[in-house]
Amino acid sequence: MKRLGGTALAVVLLVGVVFAVVRGRSDETSSTDLRTVRGVIGSEKLAFFADQRVRDAFARHGLAVEVDPAGSRQIATTVELDRYDFAFPSSAPAAERIQQTRKAARTYAPFSSPMVIATFDPIVKLLADQGVVRPGQVFDVAKYLELTAAGTRWDQLPNNTDFPARKNVLVTTTDPRDSNSAAMYLAITSFVANGGVVASPEAEAKVLPAVGKLFLEQGYTQSSTDGPFEDYLSAGMGKTPMVLAYEAQFVDRVVRGDSTIRPGMTLLYPAPTVLSKHTLVPLKPSGDQVGELLTTDAELGRLAATFGFRTADPRYFDEVVKEHGVSVPATVVDVVEPPSYETLERMLEAIAKQY
Repeated sequence: MKRLGGTALAVVLLVGVVFAVVRGRSDETSSTDLRTVRGVIGSEKLAFFADQRVRDAFARHGLAVEVDPAGSRQIATTVELDRYDFAFPSSAPAAERIQQTRKAARTYAPFSSPMVIATFDPIVKLLADQGVVRPGQVFDVAKYLELTAAGTRWDQLPNNTDFPARKNVLVTTTDPRDSNSAAMYLAITSFVANGGVVASPEAEAKVLPAVGKLFLEQGYTQSSTDGPFEDYLSAGMGKTPMVLAYEAQFVDRVVRGDSTIRPGMTLLYPAPTVLSKHTLVPLKPSGDQVGELLTTDAELGRLAATFGFRTADPRYFDEVVKEHGVSVPATVVDVVEPPSYETLERMLEAIAKQY
């Protein structure tokens, strides 16, 4: 009986070892069976694609998605796209340029993020007294341009005891030579200065003196949107009283719950604003599959919302902000389109020459 018991135990152990080996080989095979798809993306989406939950979601569809980050303007102009299956810049004009040059049949816009002003309650109060901020988190761009045209400093605002800084009232942006967010800021301010979308060389010449100084008078500007936003989070109101940001950056930090968004920090929505439409351009059939999944797959949509993106199906974003108590409008109404890629590039190049 003892020998039979020992034999039975040995058989059970052997079966267990064989099962473990087979399962390990099966898992290994399943991972190697994934089809690798390579893309170049706007850096704002790097954390999303690096997230293990996102990688697992793609793997369930047989894909291993690998990405390289680059600026949206770089993706449209200097990146060697032949190495990639898809390009995924953070703006519609850049995607339009890529679609034209690569003769892509279609594009996908699975998520977007409106441009916002990240600021602080005392700044909101000061600007409200000047008519720049209106109820409903509205930042009146026309009123703001009146202040900047006059070269108004913070310490010149009446009854200003909260922020009597001896520097001009300016929104901090990134370098227009490098960054998509700066290009979106140019789209907003040029629309207001022109009274509509800039669509001719005459209109460009008309608005450039006013909008160019919004960049030049800042002094040093950083190349990535993460830079000034991190200053806003860590250095506070003294260094960065107002910073242009993507709404997704702010929402993402609230959802993380990492305490970087503190009481007194808030968002304002430029009127008008533009949407940073994260637009995927398929360069090969496998890239087309990634675009389709990002647009239609419920799991990927919910995950994108947890990174602060407004999704093609608005339910996902609405659920996330409601769950985490983020104060953002359900719908951003006052949205305008940016100029064409060519017009935007000409204005950006004209401003860059003044640096």
